Amino acid sequence: MALILNIDTAVDVASLCLAKDGKALSISKNESQKDHASWLHLAIKEIFEKNNLQLISVDAIAVTGGPGSYTGLRIGMATAKGICFALNKPLISLNTLLVMANAAINESADLLCPMIDARRMEVFTAIYTKELEIVKDPAAITLNENSFAEYLSNNSICFFGNGSNKFLTIEKNAQAFFSDIKTDASSMISLSEKSFAEKKFADLAYAEPLYLKEFYTQAK
Repeated sequence: MALILNIDTAVDVASLCLAKDGKALSISKNESQKDHASWLHLAIKEIFEKNNLQLISVDAIAVTGGPGSYTGLRIGMATAKGICFALNKPLISLNTLLVMANAAINESADLLCPMIDARRMEVFTAIYTKELEIVKDPAAITLNENSFAEYLSNNSICFFGNGSNKFLTIEKNAQAFFSDIKTDASSMISLSEKSFAEKKFADLAYAEPLYLKEFYTQAK
């Protein structure tokens, strides 16, 4: 059992969850995506003060390592690695889509398909069983009416996440269900606790965000 700070800045709403022994102590959120960087460090300070704890007492830092917003991923990973380096604590990097699926395991569909908006008709997505086993590996795909036809032929699928609305406009299969499931850093708790117990830690020197597609910057 451990005291773990869970950090999620991968999507539009950033959040923190301080958890002890697999249970949430405090959750903090920021809905202004452009302010994630300035919000994060102060929020970390405040969440520890609120619980009368010092940052040094944490056993590990967990972060959503991607896919997701490129800027958000860099903010979260840099912050998590910085704390781990400074305090000599282990880093746990969790796939964002897996964290989203973990928030949806009580849905009635056979399979879970989280979707993160990746601009235009693209999404970052994967398919999981309700036991969180991978059916379709995480990938960046361009949506069309046949994107999940082979899976929908024999299974009901719950589609959710901020990219799922784009698929809702084109998917007419009766086996496709759409849900407004909300995910935050509290959805990381059971996954980060399990990773800690199994000592599944990221390599601090080489850990980097999982972008799933090339990152381009505009030349000046």
